[in-house]
Amino acid sequence: MRTNFHHLYADIFWYGILAGSAMAFLAIYITRLGGTSFQISLLTALTAGVNLLLSMPAARWLQGKALIPATTWSAALHRAGYLALIPLPWFLNDQQQIWTVIWITLLMSLPQALLAISFNAMFADVVPLSSLGEVVGKRNALVAVSMTVTTLLCGQLLDRIIFPLNYQVVFALGALGAVMSTYHVSRLKMVKQPVAQIPPPPGPDPRRVQRWQLRLVSAENLRGNYELLRSTFGRQMTGYLLFYTTQFMLIPIFPLAFVRHLDLTDGQISLGSAIFYAVMLVISLRLREFSARFGHRRLLVSSAMAFSLYPLLIGLAWDATLYWVASFVGGAVWALLGASLVNRLIEVTPESDRPAGMALHNLALNVGILVGSLLAPLLVQWIDLGMILVIGAGLRFLSGLALLRWV
Repeated sequence: MRTNFHHLYADIFWYGILAGSAMAFLAIYITRLGGTSFQISLLTALTAGVNLLLSMPAARWLQGKALIPATTWSAALHRAGYLALIPLPWFLNDQQQIWTVIWITLLMSLPQALLAISFNAMFADVVPLSSLGEVVGKRNALVAVSMTVTTLLCGQLLDRIIFPLNYQVVFALGALGAVMSTYHVSRLKMVKQPVAQIPPPPGPDPRRVQRWQLRLVSAENLRGNYELLRSTFGRQMTGYLLFYTTQFMLIPIFPLAFVRHLDLTDGQISLGSAIFYAVMLVISLRLREFSARFGHRRLLVSSAMAFSLYPLLIGLAWDATLYWVASFVGGAVWALLGASLVNRLIEVTPESDRPAGMALHNLALNVGILVGSLLAPLLVQWIDLGMILVIGAGLRFLSGLALLRWV
């Protein structure tokens, strides 16, 4: 178990390097190439659309499969896309690079749908319940530290090396993180011992029986989901859907605002991201105290409304100073918001319907990502970037009020 824990810590440390480099600066790179809000929105919308289509088939395919190999191969296939980003400037012009990145993102999202499900299931098998708090807490701290340091380093690299070689170096650093993270996942071992298989007695073809069982379970799940949606849980998921839509509506806008509205350098952008992650880490250390004092619902509603300050401050900014203030405030609020979203979801989901409830929440999340991402290009055609952020801040505040009313 301790060996598994060490590999899980190394996995998340290297993943933080990937997240703080290639993942963090990909949209900025697209923006500097001249990408439109529609092209930037496709980076998130395509992933959400694929997740909507493939989550259920992926979960069904994983039944009975060895989880560590499935997780390793899906991670390897997904993260191979970051390697493919490195040579693009050598062979393609700016617009060709933009559309190639979009196609690479689409291809990466196919194994990503499997990875998201298989990793969570595998994690539960290699980490005993008694050690869950220790492992998750240390992983959260490690990823925050590695992302913060990597983001600061990448900002310096981007400012000091000529374009586009600077981004190739950043993508290479991200690819290294991806390879090492995947390697440590592959080194995990199952804690639970496999149970000896007893040959089935003569009778009907077990594969045919299994297919009928899956059909019955699917039908039962549909009925369960319908009944759950008719209950108060359906209204709660509507609140979550509105919240996710307003959050992701602004995600494609932020890179445009940083580059074209505020004219920030990559170093200034990276410092803001580092401030965000560092403050998030500090506040996360006191999360249990805040949750015990205020409760998950109050914490969720108040932090959801307060998170509207992040786009508001950026929309009102004229240089990097207010952007850094927004990063400080946003990191503090997101530390509370990210945790309370999950904790409140667990509270409101009936224990007997938890699998169906989590599936419906995943549906609300991906629909919110898809709809919000596709709204962004429409707004840019008619409204100034700074004004979009101010309007988006108002919509985020209203979505917090919806959570107050429904969740």
